[in-house]
Amino acid sequence: MLCALIMAGGKGTRFWPLSTEEKPKQFLNLIDDKTMIQMTVDRIKPIIPIDRIFVCTGERYVSLVKEQLPELPERNIIIEPEGRNTAPCIALSAFVIKRYYKDSTMVVLPSDHLIKKEDKFREIILDAEDYLRCNGESIITLGMTPNRPETGYGYIKYTDKKESIKNSEVIKVEKFVEKPNLEIAKEYLNNGTYLWNGGMFIWKINNILDQFKKYASRTFETLSCVTTAKESELQDIINICYGETEAISVDYAILEKSDKIFVIPSDIGWDDIGTWKSIERYRAKDIDDNILAENLKVIESKSNMAINNNKKIIMIGIEDTMTVETEEAIYIVNKGYMDRLKDFKEICN
Repeated sequence: MLCALIMAGGKGTRFWPLSTEEKPKQFLNLIDDKTMIQMTVDRIKPIIPIDRIFVCTGERYVSLVKEQLPELPERNIIIEPEGRNTAPCIALSAFVIKRYYKDSTMVVLPSDHLIKKEDKFREIILDAEDYLRCNGESIITLGMTPNRPETGYGYIKYTDKKESIKNSEVIKVEKFVEKPNLEIAKEYLNNGTYLWNGGMFIWKINNILDQFKKYASRTFETLSCVTTAKESELQDIINICYGETEAISVDYAILEKSDKIFVIPSDIGWDDIGTWKSIERYRAKDIDDNILAENLKVIESKSNMAINNNKKIIMIGIEDTMTVETEEAIYIVNKGYMDRLKDFKEICN
């Protein structure tokens, strides 16, 4: 039985000023009429019903989750008392999901990624589930073939040990590597045995808890009380014990230590919508490379981008600018500064 965990606790600081701590990027409609978290849920719903989709988020975002995902059962909102990186988030969520679906297979997904080939994505998830039926001690991740020397993503180095399962190829992972500089990213691209790490995982819920018990025992022991807590006391217990977990990523806590990690190369039209430039890649453009938007008029201008709400924006004779309207201000930025905007936050306030 498949269950999904959508991690939605990030603050989205790279998209300031549009994304704020009060309403981070997973709750914004950056590239579609729907928000990023709505797109993530809709993507997985054809194979996992809503009662088996869980969202882990912070207390301050619970109202946004309820507003944007009104069909999500309230028990499926897992509340982190504080952000402590992905390992505690995943361990807590695994313990909570196990309360309701004891022997499930758990799909872990970020809340803010783009996947254009959704049918293929779902096919790969089902292939991974099938593989885990006979290989329950394995951990599977999805890796995307790089098409540029990207310095903003982590990478997965894979081996020559592979096998086929239905429509997918399952390959043994050699190691996970951090975000590289440009020179190393070019080496990875030319090497041919590296994939982008999209932070998506599939594992048996009992296996991942065993992995935590083995490699991250403090987090496991701290959160094990979640399994037996009364429903009415569950959040109070989480609030009390969560701060005692080890604040560490699941990559460091588990993935770098386990010897049964496999990757499925995934041609799914994936992108981590993590920068303004990534939005620029997918928004519709006119013949002069201006990104189209409602309430925007461009005259003798090219290569511009505008994200506006109520005010009509008119651009005349300009190029390579980005305009962002928030409730507090209108920001007009040379596009060369797009992905450095957060560095100017304190100066602008």
